[in-house]
Amino acid sequence: MSNNVNLQKPAQKHEGGNTPLLIAEHIDKQFGITHAVNDVSLTIDAGEVRGLIGENGSGKSTFSQMLCGIYSIGGGSFTLDGQPLHPKNQVEANNAGVAIIVQEMGTLSGLTVAENIFFGHEEPFMHLGVKNTGAMNREAQRLLNEYGFGRIKASDMIDRYNFEDRKLVEIVKATYMKPKILVVDETTTALSQNGRQELYKIVDAIRADGRTVIFISHDLNEVMEHTDSISVLRDGEFVGTFRTADTSEDQLKRYMVGREIGSAYYRADYGEKVSDEVVLTVDNVSVPGEISNISFQLHRGEILGFGGLSECGMHEVGKAIFAASWDRTGSVKLADGTAINDIPTAIRKSIAYTSKNRDNESVIVNESIRNNIVLPSIEDLANHGILNNRKLTAFADKYAKDMQTKMTGVNQFVSDLSGGNKQKVVLARWLGKGSDILVLDSPTRGIDIGVKQAIYALMDDMRKQGKSIIMISEEIPELLGMADRIIVMKDGTISGEFMRDPALSEEDLIAKMV
Repeated sequence: MSNNVNLQKPAQKHEGGNTPLLIAEHIDKQFGITHAVNDVSLTIDAGEVRGLIGENGSGKSTFSQMLCGIYSIGGGSFTLDGQPLHPKNQVEANNAGVAIIVQEMGTLSGLTVAENIFFGHEEPFMHLGVKNTGAMNREAQRLLNEYGFGRIKASDMIDRYNFEDRKLVEIVKATYMKPKILVVDETTTALSQNGRQELYKIVDAIRADGRTVIFISHDLNEVMEHTDSISVLRDGEFVGTFRTADTSEDQLKRYMVGREIGSAYYRADYGEKVSDEVVLTVDNVSVPGEISNISFQLHRGEILGFGGLSECGMHEVGKAIFAASWDRTGSVKLADGTAINDIPTAIRKSIAYTSKNRDNESVIVNESIRNNIVLPSIEDLANHGILNNRKLTAFADKYAKDMQTKMTGVNQFVSDLSGGNKQKVVLARWLGKGSDILVLDSPTRGIDIGVKQAIYALMDDMRKQGKSIIMISEEIPELLGMADRIIVMKDGTISGEFMRDPALSEEDLIAKMV
């Protein structure tokens, strides 16, 4: 525990229905030399929503994934409703009454929506070894309709749907069996405001039914609004549990990081003139069914924000700029006239792109940290076409450490990292490449408060160096706090544009979003 701030560990309190539902005793987990969870003991009541917070690498996801059978329990024990719980996989955990909605993609490609919902629980639809697909589809559609997700069709292949819609399918999958405990692991970061409201309704219904939710989120305002009590982990260890009504965001930040969070969070400057030099011109860019006739210019040293509701098309703008949309029309050109029509040209011309869908589009999860970081810089690191392993390792190690990535070393697989540390690897990759134009889609999604502060400072430094950033974000305070100019989108088109101004409010942006 840090000596930078005097933190007294509080006694464990029960703040829900006052009937212990889950008792975790001396839970422990190591990955190699990394002690991800170290002797954590806590009790969670029936009928409560328990927040579980901590910085990236604090152990909160590892703890919950042991509870849900994704990881084996390294040490200690779980007791659920008076019975020992040692699930070997998620199906066993589901059958015992524990379900999880994971932070990243939790559906399986190549299966239908219905097959994803009932994966591992197909028995009611089997007769003499033959699956009754029609009955499965009808039941899945009934559930989707009941949840208000009727536009998603049970018989469709899951791959037809975007990241958010697949999250909605996961919500149905995780909750239709009425689990005793539902773990919501950073799920809201993948959802639009409408999707979040639907999830909050489900959370409230579970609590009202006397069941329990473990709510994991880096959005402290969200945690404060939707929980009864909050447990804090730091560096794999239990710090304490607090009644939500009796604590504050600032107190929680101190407990999470073991020190005071400075006041310098977002940019403090206003009125600075952005360069007139145009580095990128986007002209009448369209992607069928996604965006229509998008035009704008990006200036040297500018942070240009894109905001809107999740389905507004802003995420597709990022892909289109990077030439990752195969059916894009219109033009994306650099100041020297180079047309960006394919990804290799974008990378070669110093454009970087980070996707909101991190695991599928920004990192190779089943590769090492090293190989992920060096990937776009291979040509730069080669000497007459020959790569030196020591040079590659030193390069990756430098930029991983610059981003303060929690790792055993750069040979560790990205799949072993927390969501926030995966994001650090993504940013380290482009930091190492030295890109001049960065398209950052949801750059702080799943990032803890301390690292957010560091990323904002990094972005500020980059703009001062003359680098240009397009920041796509669903978080309005982030847009107001960091952007020189904000473009708001609605229904695939630009609906408004605002310059940086201390008088600019959330209401001003929302009025153009809805």
